[in-house]
Amino acid sequence: MSKKTKILIICAILIILMVIGIIAINKANIFGKKATKLEVADGITVVPTMNDIITSDSSWCGTFQLVWNDMKNEVVKQDVVFNPQLEIVENLNKEDFNESMLSEDYYFKIYGLKTLELKEQIENGIKEKFNQTSDIIDDFDWSEGGLDNPNVADIRRYFFYTMLYRKFEFLNAFDKLENGEFGDKYNNIEYFGIDKNTKNSVGNQIEVLYYNSKDDFAILINTKTNDEVIFYKNPTGNNFNEIYKNMNDESKKYTGSKSFKDVDEFKAPNLTFNEKKNIQI
Repeated sequence: MSKKTKILIICAILIILMVIGIIAINKANIFGKKATKLEVADGITVVPTMNDIITSDSSWCGTFQLVWNDMKNEVVKQDVVFNPQLEIVENLNKEDFNESMLSEDYYFKIYGLKTLELKEQIENGIKEKFNQTSDIIDDFDWSEGGLDNPNVADIRRYFFYTMLYRKFEFLNAFDKLENGEFGDKYNNIEYFGIDKNTKNSVGNQIEVLYYNSKDDFAILINTKTNDEVIFYKNPTGNNFNEIYKNMNDESKKYTGSKSFKDVDEFKAPNLTFNEKKNIQI
């Protein structure tokens, strides 16, 4: 592929009617330009793969990997390589997350040359599949100068888009608890969960993965759609893959009760994320 080829990737994440994370990559020169470090957006670091090192509050955009896979396999047709190679790019090239790991009912993705026709396809596609719109689309340049121009030699502009939309419900509604602090930064945060006044049936949807202490445990909450929501307190590991593996290892060796008891209590913050992330490589 020509060094002048320009590729624009956009990944939009929408879960439970809330925007969890949006990642955009503008690749101006696939073989030469050094990437900037991952920026922190409002205290939350958005990482493109589960292998990227995390050192603070972080979220992972799984569908970003899906459009990277399309770019790598369908357009570039090889691993994306820098000199020197970038760790972010190396992790993305591994394709640790792919379409076989996510139902196509949960996401919409498309790519092609950057044209107004493609923009219309995206808008119509997410409307038809999820009855949703995407404000992030209008953040990009759709003027004549920003579109693909077949009359300019050796330059092609591609646009990759994906949206993940998944809404789920717990088997039983949790109680709204008193507001409280969350970490060292946030006050008056809404909490939901189970306390001594909650109906016993609400706790039946919780499975204890392991419990070593009040500051070292993991639980799984089942949903009406067979999705699993995991709360893991004080996780250990340098990236999401390590964190998940360490949690599973603890769960496998745990010999205590897996049931949520009537005397147990559960409290979780009701947080909303609305993050936009731009990674320039």
